Amino acid sequence: MRVIAGAAKGTRLAPVPNGVRPLSDRAREGLFSSLGDAVMEARALDLYAGTGALGIEALSRGAERAAFVDADRVAGRTIRENLERTRLAGAAEIAVRPALSYLRTEPEAPFDLCFLDPPYATAVLEIETALAALAGGGWLAHGFTVTLTRPARSSKHVIPVDWHVARRLEYGDSLVILYREV
Repeated sequence: MRVIAGAAKGTRLAPVPNGVRPLSDRAREGLFSSLGDAVMEARALDLYAGTGALGIEALSRGAERAAFVDADRVAGRTIRENLERTRLAGAAEIAVRPALSYLRTEPEAPFDLCFLDPPYATAVLEIETALAALAGGGWLAHGFTVTLTRPARSSKHVIPVDWHVARRLEYGDSLVILYREV
């Protein structure tokens, strides 16, 4: 895996920890093409961060700050290593804790972009709970974009009433859904 564009373009990321399924380079490229200028100066939240590739790509492309959240300690170390490799650690914070636990805290400031790339085995109820927490807890800035990655074969979820599906991107077995404020 590598950073696709921006300040850290071409930087190779650390080996993927066992049990982590990162979004492919091709899918990340398509996602960030769809986001366009929304990344510039954004505050990004990378939930279920794994390697941190999504948040790191956002930072590389001009996001102001990024918070990385993953429950796995090995993933946390990998994210830290990847931030050091890309020289983007100064614009990042890492929380090694479950996403729902993190979302029960108070956000310092709302996020413009939120990436959710949970393991495919994650229960639908957990994902819906995370989406509801994002919608109702002061986590999202006006004009936000939330992306959710799921297996292409099963992608039905209850989304907050004031969100709409802005885009659906399919890459192999991955479906990336972009939600925006109505």
